[in-house]
Amino acid sequence: MQKRIEYCTPKAVKAAPAGPDWIHEIKMDGYRGLLQRDGERVLLQSRSGLDWTWRYPLIVEAALKLRPKRFVLDGEIVILTERGDADFDALHANKRNSEAQLYAFDCLVLDGDDLRELPLFERKDRMGRLLRDPNAAIFPAPFQPGELGPGLFRAACNAKLEGIVSKLRESRYRPRTCDWRKVKNPAHPAFSREF
Repeated sequence: MQKRIEYCTPKAVKAAPAGPDWIHEIKMDGYRGLLQRDGERVLLQSRSGLDWTWRYPLIVEAALKLRPKRFVLDGEIVILTERGDADFDALHANKRNSEAQLYAFDCLVLDGDDLRELPLFERKDRMGRLLRDPNAAIFPAPFQPGELGPGLFRAACNAKLEGIVSKLRESRYRPRTCDWRKVKNPAHPAFSREF
């Protein structure tokens, strides 16, 4: 397994950036998680470094079914409602842990190669290839490029979602100089909640 990896943490901003250099993702309301596989060993860690491998078995089983034997994915652990929205209350109450999925938004290691110095768009491309087969518990976060940030944020608010995260498409995965931006829906319960 990799030594503990420091997370890129988005900075809270009041408005979504626009411009051709950005990509935008819907912010899912769940727990941040780092999923590592090394051969037949899988580790799923919380943002604070807790071992949650035992807690979310469906994600671990899905990781073992993927063809590559060595990878690290950064994502959000979520439990989805029938409508496809994240159900944070069920996640936080440890209800339906066996249904939790990983909404993966970055690939840090693949086939043993450290990808953190590659541009984000290349890491996303490799993650998309890793997760191209239908999978019950790990899926790539969809994203929209370019000028759509403010419009996507409005759409997320209208759909009563948590918000969006915007990232420079050329950015490297460098936690100390992370240039990710998050814009939260002020009407969403997560607006005032931080763990």
